[in-house]
Amino acid sequence: MHFHIVTLFPEFFTSVIDSTMLKKGQERGAIGFTFHDIRAYATDKHRVTDDTPYGGGQGMVMKPEPLVAAIEATGSGAERPHRVLLTPQGAVLDTACARRLATQPAVALVCGRYEGVDERVRDYVDEELSIGDYVVSGGEIAAVVVIDAVARMVPGVLGCADSAADESFQDGLLEYPQYTRPAEFRGTRVPEILLSGDHAAVDRWRRAESLRRTLAQRPDLLDRAALTDADRRLLEELKKI
Repeated sequence: MHFHIVTLFPEFFTSVIDSTMLKKGQERGAIGFTFHDIRAYATDKHRVTDDTPYGGGQGMVMKPEPLVAAIEATGSGAERPHRVLLTPQGAVLDTACARRLATQPAVALVCGRYEGVDERVRDYVDEELSIGDYVVSGGEIAAVVVIDAVARMVPGVLGCADSAADESFQDGLLEYPQYTRPAEFRGTRVPEILLSGDHAAVDRWRRAESLRRTLAQRPDLLDRAALTDADRRLLEELKKI
C-alpha cells in the first residue's frame, strides 16, 4: 500500500515514518510514502498557499490552486489514489474505516492548515475524515494518526500478523487486561487463570474481562458490538453487580 501525503510540512513526518513499525513496513515492502509539498505547486514567486477569507473573518484559508494541483499530482487514471481530506468536519476515524482504507492500493491524505481549505477543494477528494471532535494545529497530526491506524491493518507491517486482530475495537469491545512478568508486583499478583496453561479457560476469562471493561468504560460500544448470546447473558449479570 502506498501513502501520498499532501502537506505544507513534509519534514513533519520524518521521525514518524523512519521509526517503529512504519519503518519495518517500508523495509518489508508492505507500505511506501510519497510527499507532495503544496508550496511547490504555487505559481507566484513567493509560493503563497493561503489568503484572507472572502466576507471577512479571522485567520487565513488555503488557496485552491496550489492545493488542488498538489492533489492531482498524486496520480490520475489507474494510478489515482483514494483521496482523503483531513478536517474536523469529516466522519470520525474508527477501526472499520481504517480497515477499509487498508484495502486501497494507494491513499492520498490531504493535510489542511490555518482556518481550513477553500470550499471548492472538496470537489477533488473522495471523502473527509476527522480524528475526533476537537481541533489540532494542522492536518499533519491527523495524518500521522490515520497512517498508523491504517498501516497496522496492511499485511506485512506488523511483526505479528495476528496483533491487529486482537486489539481494542476489533470486535467492537475494549481489549482485555494484559500482564507480563513478574507474576507479583508490589503485592498485586497476575490472575491465576493466566498462569494455569488452560488456553480455553484463558480465552473465556479474556472475553469476560473485555465485556466487563467495555461495560465500565465505554458502554456506548455495546450497542454495535458483535455479541453472542453468552456475551449478553454475562453482561446482564455484570450489570447487577
